[in-house]
Amino acid sequence: MEVIFVHGALVRDGAWWWQPTADVLRERTGMTSRALALPSCGETTPEEAAGGLVADAASLRRELDLVDSAIVVGHSYGGTVIAEAGHHPSVAHLVYVSSYLPDVGQAQSDIVSREANPVRIGDIGGGLLGVTGYDADSFGARFLQDTDRGTQKQAWSRVTPQAVGAFTTVTSAAGWQSVDSTYIVCRDDRSTSVELQRFHASRATRAVEMDTGHHPFISRPDLVASHIEELLT
Repeated sequence: MEVIFVHGALVRDGAWWWQPTADVLRERTGMTSRALALPSCGETTPEEAAGGLVADAASLRRELDLVDSAIVVGHSYGGTVIAEAGHHPSVAHLVYVSSYLPDVGQAQSDIVSREANPVRIGDIGGGLLGVTGYDADSFGARFLQDTDRGTQKQAWSRVTPQAVGAFTTVTSAAGWQSVDSTYIVCRDDRSTSVELQRFHASRATRAVEMDTGHHPFISRPDLVASHIEELLT
């Protein structure tokens, strides 16, 4: 059994985001993990980047092809990637962290349009979107308010443009259907509303709630690791 982590939108370097939780899991259980590189965030090749959501889902399928059994953990946009990847025989369990379980035919932009205070994203040209109107302080206050300033600055340095197709491509599969899943609701999340989280959590097999911000795998890796550990028993 391995863990595959899928990070959210408009950032790069998944290994950095997931490392605190990966370290706790390894120390407690010896479990190995890997963080998916998202083509749409420019983490593979320029040719793949333009593929948006389709390329991201293909990247996940390739990683799943390499393992016999995996717990797949998706954060935010990562849930949409999991959905588009469809059913894969190596998936043992899906874990969603402040994420989405979209129906077939839904695009990421459609999902987040339900938010009263959506993240500010703008067209920066070249088929790319990027966060607008933020700096290290305001980004940290919205997305990582329960971490220290140094961590917030490191996170800001990993913000990156993303292919527009990650947001506008509608899903052709709902990989969460008929698969055992756990949803982690982050009650102090300032990015994804608790209401939207709970709506998607209602589609999962089970849901748990924690008093954390948008990135609990950084601020409370012990708690996130504990919920993953429970799936091993």
